Amino acid sequence: MEKHELRIVIAEDEPITKMDLKELLTALGYHVVGEAADGFDAVEACRKNHPDLALLDIKIPFLDGLAAAKIINEENLAGAIMMLTAYSEREFIDCAKLNGVGGYLVKPVDEKSLVPSIELAVARSQELKRLRKDVEKANLRLEGRSIIEKAKGRVMEEQGMTEQQAYDYIRHLSQRKNLSMRRVSEIILSKYEV
Repeated sequence: MEKHELRIVIAEDEPITKMDLKELLTALGYHVVGEAADGFDAVEACRKNHPDLALLDIKIPFLDGLAAAKIINEENLAGAIMMLTAYSEREFIDCAKLNGVGGYLVKPVDEKSLVPSIELAVARSQELKRLRKDVEKANLRLEGRSIIEKAKGRVMEEQGMTEQQAYDYIRHLSQRKNLSMRRVSEIILSKYEV
């Protein structure tokens, strides 16, 4: 993803810092799509805009940045989450890791540290999402294969067919009824559910 395409939500309670950050990001070619002064507004700005990156301060009112990050992560409201804060204590870093934060910068930050951190956090997040999607697809295929195998066993048992004949029977039904082999297998197995 090109730098100018990245959409960012900023959550910072200090107006001057937020304005400076927005100006810096805009000058660097990023698109700031939302701003918030507290954690609640940060979550809502992410819910509304689904940015590529949520850039959060830890110490913001009402709902701190870490709690906001947790919600944003759990509800998948932003592509990546990055903390931009004056706090570097281990407890904050550990909490950030647990809440799905992909980057952590300690203020003051400059362009030299901000750009690589943003780019890497977003890239890591995108790669992680691709991997999760691949795992999900593999699990669905495996689950489907397991259902077909169970149905094949039932057909073999009930109709005295060989394994290949049972497979061909399910495949033929699938083609005739214009249903997936998994769906045909689920229907076959539903006959045996109590």
